[in-house]
Amino acid sequence: MGRSRIRRWAAFGVLALALPLSAGAQRTPPHAFLFGAWTGGMFPALEREGPACLAQPTVIFTADVVMRASLTDVAYRQRLVETVSVNQGRYEFRLVPAAPQLGPLGARVPPDVGFGCPGGANVLRVERRGDNEIVFPDCAEFPSPLLRCASP
Repeated sequence: MGRSRIRRWAAFGVLALALPLSAGAQRTPPHAFLFGAWTGGMFPALEREGPACLAQPTVIFTADVVMRASLTDVAYRQRLVETVSVNQGRYEFRLVPAAPQLGPLGARVPPDVGFGCPGGANVLRVERRGDNEIVFPDCAEFPSPLLRCASP
């Protein structure tokens, strides 16, 4: 009787340890295809391989942040992702509203905090054109396609 009780507790312990591992396994985010550095967009992409591309990408996607280069500033504009929906190779990002930044004329949202897309500064629509090409359809500030920076 003592051994069967020990076996039951041992089996229970193994199950208790295994359940959090399988239940805690994370799903791939719907926009994982976009993760990485992209060049082009504002202008036609010139380099898409090696250090020349990775040194100054135009847009960088991570799981919860989208960063974009600015024509008027050295720093990237960083936007937090609120939600992402995917429908047949089209991604729609809802971004956390940008906080005003203190400048010489008072607190204002930078003019290039968005992407120039319909729907305002807190919406970004991305369309997949191929394995390494995307576009921001109807976004005035990104008229050209973006190409994924390839690692060396």
